[in-house]
Amino acid sequence: MTQTFVVEAEPRVAQGTGASRRLRRTGKIPAIIYGGNDGPQNITISHNELLKQLKVEAFYAHILTIELEGKNVQAVLKDLQRHPVRDEVYHADFQRVVADQVLRKSVPLHFIGEDVAPGIKLGGGMIEHFINEVEIECLPADLPEFIAVDVSKLALGEVIHLADLSLPQGVTLIELKHDNNIGVVSCHLTKVGKLDEEEAEGDEAAEGDDK
Repeated sequence: MTQTFVVEAEPRVAQGTGASRRLRRTGKIPAIIYGGNDGPQNITISHNELLKQLKVEAFYAHILTIELEGKNVQAVLKDLQRHPVRDEVYHADFQRVVADQVLRKSVPLHFIGEDVAPGIKLGGGMIEHFINEVEIECLPADLPEFIAVDVSKLALGEVIHLADLSLPQGVTLIELKHDNNIGVVSCHLTKVGKLDEEEAEGDEAAEGDDK
């Protein structure tokens, strides 16, 4: 079943640091919604309700419904300002989505098949993730909640690059549009494996010297 996320919002009139501080004391935070065919609008949302939704990964790469002044606005989360230590959000940015307008969004990567990768089971290696999310372009209807990265056939010393990913229909990687085919994940020897390999090479060299 497709998940749905609803963010209840109210218009925000008061501006400035002092107004934002007073707002937070009431359990709400300042936010803004912009883009689409309308101008930016300052809003307020419940801090605790937002924190609950932020615990669900799909919330970050999903079309959200913003309930504002009796209307439902489709949007995506674009940015968050968080407290550096406490589990608090100071500000949130939402971007309106329009069905026929291309959307740019960061989505998470889900790595699958690590437990059966030959480089781990047979080669004694380990998996290293270089990135955990990618920036994509697509129409709102094509927005994926995540992109799967299949590492089940990854051998020792191999690397999966962006161009190797299997993308959903209608989805384009921003980095590839700029010819930046960066590495996503690799399989390489652990430090222990490297030490064992170096010791074996040293022993072979010593045996050669003795002959």
